[in-house]
Amino acid sequence: MKNVLLSLGHGYSAQALAQRLLPQGWTVLGTTRDASKAERLRSAGVVPVDWTPQAVEDALAQATHLLVSAGPDAVGDPALRLAPQAIARRASSLAWVGYLSTTGVYGDQAGGWVDETTPPDPSTRRGQMRVAAEAAWQAIPDLPLHIFRLAGIYGPGRGPFEKLRRGTARRIIKPGQVFSRIHVEDIAQTLDASIRQPNPGAIYNLCDDDPAPPQEVIEFAAALLGVPLPEEEAFDTAELTPMARSFYAESKRVSNRRIKEELGVQLIYPDYSAGLRALQGA
Repeated sequence: MKNVLLSLGHGYSAQALAQRLLPQGWTVLGTTRDASKAERLRSAGVVPVDWTPQAVEDALAQATHLLVSAGPDAVGDPALRLAPQAIARRASSLAWVGYLSTTGVYGDQAGGWVDETTPPDPSTRRGQMRVAAEAAWQAIPDLPLHIFRLAGIYGPGRGPFEKLRRGTARRIIKPGQVFSRIHVEDIAQTLDASIRQPNPGAIYNLCDDDPAPPQEVIEFAAALLGVPLPEEEAFDTAELTPMARSFYAESKRVSNRRIKEELGVQLIYPDYSAGLRALQGA
């Protein structure tokens, strides 16, 4: 039987997974609301699916695997709002379902370590919406659900290089602040590994081995590019949007031990320095 992945919310991480699966003979269906994006999907070998109840229901009828990367909003999970009955009907027929969440569900840990056994305790509205969305997917009977909590994502076209080139990079200093991050290719390889070794009900943290202060990453990227460093700005007095300030509301180090031990993942980019050096040469 041919493997068919339906990607609900075919964004940056889903595109990276598609690039791994298509050469293996998979069919990948990706949702979109934009005609121009539909053409880009076709050119990448992905079959575009309109974000409508009927189109998604028809695509679900073909799918053997389901990836959910459309984020929740103030009224809940958009995929479950769009086609709840179709998803419920297909639950037991799917071989694997992946839900892309965020390490933001753990909230602020004052720089301490978290793993998948750490109870969610989100301190931002975005994190609270993610916890609710996770629970909504977990509540669907017979769904072979796997939850992937992603750290800060970077990769081709996305990350500190782009901010430095655009002149939008900022070096905000908040003592004790650390973030975990993950290269998009390591997200894709981890999802691929989970598809090959399904374990319904599992939760995995996706991050590299090196939680680090955000200004340290900007400094390293600027040195690689040979561009001037942005001026230091103290967090307490920096002018930040509410969204930008919320990113600094939480500090934690995220463990990735489970993806290594259970899925056998060997990170392609185990730290930001390896990832940025590769991007510089790409």
